[in-house]
Amino acid sequence: MATKLNLATKPFSNRSLPWVITSFVLLISLVSLVLILRATNQARTQSETLQNEVNSLSQQEQALRKEAEAVKSSLTPEQLLMLESAHTLVDRKRFSWSRLFADLESALPGSVRVKRIGVRGVAVRNDQTLAELELTVVAKSPPIVTAMLADMDRLGIFQAELRAQNLQRGRGESGTEYELFVVYRPRAGSPIAGSPLALTKPNITGGGGQ
Repeated sequence: MATKLNLATKPFSNRSLPWVITSFVLLISLVSLVLILRATNQARTQSETLQNEVNSLSQQEQALRKEAEAVKSSLTPEQLLMLESAHTLVDRKRFSWSRLFADLESALPGSVRVKRIGVRGVAVRNDQTLAELELTVVAKSPPIVTAMLADMDRLGIFQAELRAQNLQRGRGESGTEYELFVVYRPRAGSPIAGSPLALTKPNITGGGGQ
């Protein structure tokens, strides 16, 4: 005779399995919470450390500014003038004529002749030398000068502006003189190579290094 089992009246059940799963999920949640709290505390500690360093640097900067102002206020007008002149001399020492000539080679076409170069001022900003130049060149036609100005701007180290032009009137002289105002920012490293510079006995004014 076959034995029949009624599952409806006596169903199979595993009461421990739901508790095991719940305990495992709870354990994972607790571990994740601990890790999150630890990471949050570390980030907060690093943020406080950085903020303290920033505050310390800010206080040092303010102290140095006060000292500089105190020293400056203690100087006489003559001493201030001497200090400014000393800074100007230091800046001019950083200016290199040979570097300027090498960079001009890459910007001036062979048909343009440099007649005069003058340095109006030299300054150092963000460890970069910046010089204001008065440049007089001689060319046969305005289109040549226009193309030259475009080439100078394209190099990124010259910012040139045409100020005046005068016809050459000397015996045996031809072409037109063009007076330019140029801001010169030499790049770090070696000068840019280019075509030979048409530089015939230029009248050089100003001072500088090298």
